[in-house]
Amino acid sequence: MASEADNSNGTLIIDGSVMEGGGQILRNAVSFACLLNSAVCVQNIRAGRSAPGLRAQHMTGLQLVRDITSGKLEGDKIGSTSVSLHPGSIGSGTFLADTHTAGSVGLLMQLALPCLLYAPATSKLILKGGTNAEMAPPIDYMMDILRPALKRLGVDFDCDIVKRGYYPKGGGEVHVTVKPVKQLKPLQLLERGTLTKITGRAYVAGVLPFKIAQTMAEVAYRMLKEKYPDVQDIKIEPDKEPGDKAHGSGSGIMVLAESSTGCKIAGSAIGRKGVPPQEVARNAVDELTNNLQCDSCVDEHLQDQLIIFMALAAGCSSMKCGPLTMHTQTAIHVAEKIMKAKFKVQQMSDAKECIIECEGIGLQNPHL
Repeated sequence: MASEADNSNGTLIIDGSVMEGGGQILRNAVSFACLLNSAVCVQNIRAGRSAPGLRAQHMTGLQLVRDITSGKLEGDKIGSTSVSLHPGSIGSGTFLADTHTAGSVGLLMQLALPCLLYAPATSKLILKGGTNAEMAPPIDYMMDILRPALKRLGVDFDCDIVKRGYYPKGGGEVHVTVKPVKQLKPLQLLERGTLTKITGRAYVAGVLPFKIAQTMAEVAYRMLKEKYPDVQDIKIEPDKEPGDKAHGSGSGIMVLAESSTGCKIAGSAIGRKGVPPQEVARNAVDELTNNLQCDSCVDEHLQDQLIIFMALAAGCSSMKCGPLTMHTQTAIHVAEKIMKAKFKVQQMSDAKECIIECEGIGLQNPHL
């Protein structure tokens, strides 16, 4: 990955084809560049994907960051494989981003949240698109898993789901309120402790019958009781989204395990046409079980989402996780190249767990 400043104009040049080769490199590079107030050019965007170049959610995310920084953006067209952003200073206010598709609002949040932590005042995001989609974190995950984890670093954001939007229509709307910070605290997540409870929500929306949610909830409950007999508190609730709170039809389930030290680990699955609800429930429970097999404090999806915040924080952060995912390796790579944060990965003896340590740059909010 090239990340040295171009001698002619001081622009960071990032190769989007390396490692994970997807949209994550783009999101992390753009967020970091905005925080450093540095121009960035990302080339070979999503070169590792079957349909390379910008999709609607990536383009919308870039335009959102442009608006937050009153910057200048070039190449923001569907299918574009190269974009350049010249950010201004991070502002505060109300910012709207609409994918006009089922593009994930969770991924829009991933891009904008780090930037708004360093805004002059509290800001509001109005995000429109898909709230529960495959290959992206459901909005429930951002609220129930990411938000409590980030509170440990001093991050304070709130999320109001105005309307859920499902594939392929999208049409969801989420309002996110973000409070700025002076400086992020280091993260310490090293002891999981014992499992204390497992909760979950199986949902349907639109024309789909409530019976589907009930079946998913029942199957997940039975599986979890069998797998975790020592956990007394297991509750999976079926839910039918009210008509005015959802756009389109969809179904899915998320199950969440909590530990005695406050760690939260999740598994989720989205319903698809032709896939029985029993299988959807099994997929979610299997994902949770896989994440609980090793003594990690975070699941595979939170693992990479925390890297950018560890890089920004003051002091040394430590996080115990399962095997490093390619997303996490990519996030570390970008953080080291652009932010000059120092990461060290310590493999545990049985090779199932590792500890990620980071000496963060201690970025301070100049406005506070």
